[in-house]
Amino acid sequence: MIAPPTRNRAAERRESTRVEILAHAWAIAREHSLSELTLREIAQRMGMRPPSLYTHFASKNAVIDAMFGQAWSEYLETVTAASPTLPTDPRACLQQIALTFFNFAVADIARFQLMNQRVMSDFTPSPQSYGPAVEVLTLLAENLADAGLPDQDERDLFVAVVGGMADAQLANDPGGDRWARLLPRAIDMYADAVGLARPRSRRNP
Repeated sequence: MIAPPTRNRAAERRESTRVEILAHAWAIAREHSLSELTLREIAQRMGMRPPSLYTHFASKNAVIDAMFGQAWSEYLETVTAASPTLPTDPRACLQQIALTFFNFAVADIARFQLMNQRVMSDFTPSPQSYGPAVEVLTLLAENLADAGLPDQDERDLFVAVVGGMADAQLANDPGGDRWARLLPRAIDMYADAVGLARPRSRRNP
């Protein structure tokens, strides 16, 4: 009979504490801003002494790095689940890819800023935390290639259009739909610019 694996309770407690630290860090970022995030504030909310946090994260940037990796991992899960459901029509495929990112972005401004804007001038993500972002971009390249857009410039332009629309929504109408309503039109304009054919309309007999 095989003995059940021994639980590492110390490791479990450590991981649970790290998860709690990150949850408080996100709460502070959403209430104030990423730049106002401090280990002292996190420790205060957790009822800990600030030096105790250093056993889990060596610095504020280490916390930010873990948040960065967490955010991109969440989006990677989202697009991985959505990828098999993408339409075969190229324009419809672009619309769904764009909408998936747009909805994810506008749902959390702090997360969007950390993922897509250089809001922390002294922060550079570690290779480990940047890994999920690379996987997302690789999957995007594959999906756009399947839609007939294998060129890097076309991918860069697509990212800029969709990211710009999300940024405009968050900056000017958070919680509204001013730019959300314009997203399909923007993607159609992009598709026209890169030469994607429009679907043929059926004529009545």
